Amino acid sequence: MGRFSAYKLPLKSMPIGTQDFEYVLDNEFFKNIEGEDVQKGKVNVKLTVKRTAASFELNFDLEGVIQIPCDRCLDDMDHEVKTHETLFVKFGSEYSEESDNVVVIPESDGELNIAWFLYEFVALTIPLKHVHPAGKCNKSMSAKLRKHTARSLDDGDDEALDAFDDEDIADVVPDEGETMTDPRWDELKKIIDNN
Repeated sequence: MGRFSAYKLPLKSMPIGTQDFEYVLDNEFFKNIEGEDVQKGKVNVKLTVKRTAASFELNFDLEGVIQIPCDRCLDDMDHEVKTHETLFVKFGSEYSEESDNVVVIPESDGELNIAWFLYEFVALTIPLKHVHPAGKCNKSMSAKLRKHTARSLDDGDDEALDAFDDEDIADVVPDEGETMTDPRWDELKKIIDNN
């Protein structure tokens, strides 16, 4: 992780008390970290390290914007990042993560690279479902989704499909007792019925 040497905290040499650090996570950071969830963005990080005799408390405040793909149309969309995270660090014989927010580092090393922690803090702000607001999705992709969205057997015409907006496409759920079919199977059924 030589590309991330700026993110190494020399904990062993820090005096008892509080120290502040600032970082900017930009496109280059996200490209170099090679994470799957975030490729672009700009996030400002304010870090406060509080050292006591035996441990460290790291308080991270992250604020900025990242770009992630829309689950519906696959175009990039902005996602606001604003989070506070705390990490506790103590010295031990070997590196281990005792829990989500407690890390043990070898006293012989005496330093902790926080680059991956910063990436994880950003990635954890991404909601499970991330889509553009209604009407903001790529129009050509929305049209393709409308074309391939399963319809109820009761729908005899495409008028109901034309009334969908982007938000409806992702949330189509059949009523109780109503069967949804894939339009491709409907076309195959017509071919079979004609023979």
